[in-house]
Amino acid sequence: MTIKSFRGLITEGTQDTISLHTNTGKTGYRITKFQLMPNAPGAQTNNGIVKIFSIPQTGIATTGGTIDFTDNTLLAAGYYEDNASTAYVAESTIIFDNVKFNQDIYITYTDNASASIAINYYLELEVVSLSLDENTVATLKDIRNISRNAD
Repeated sequence: MTIKSFRGLITEGTQDTISLHTNTGKTGYRITKFQLMPNAPGAQTNNGIVKIFSIPQTGIATTGGTIDFTDNTLLAAGYYEDNASTAYVAESTIIFDNVKFNQDIYITYTDNASASIAINYYLELEVVSLSLDENTVATLKDIRNISRNAD
């Protein structure tokens, strides 16, 4: 089993792109680990939502973020809560889908507690070979979702 890891620091209201597409689409990926860590642990109050999507997002909120598991383009969601006071323990909830994909993925971040806070993410993807059928399904699903989102 081959694992690829990605890490980054993302600021609220922005989007990072993880480039995974290939010319043939025969290489697929599955999320195996997704973790969050604040930029300044214990120094800032953080109420962050980090989401991973299969298509690019527009209008990423800086506050008032929500998580909607009925969105079929949502691959993973992470919620991280920390308080500047040491009296509170940081908490994190991570949920990800066990779906294979073969296109780029997009990471967004919203912080419901403060403005201008960044958060670190760490992502591990299992590299899998896709059969022709799996390749076709993964690619067509992304094309359908992109066109549906454009309407």
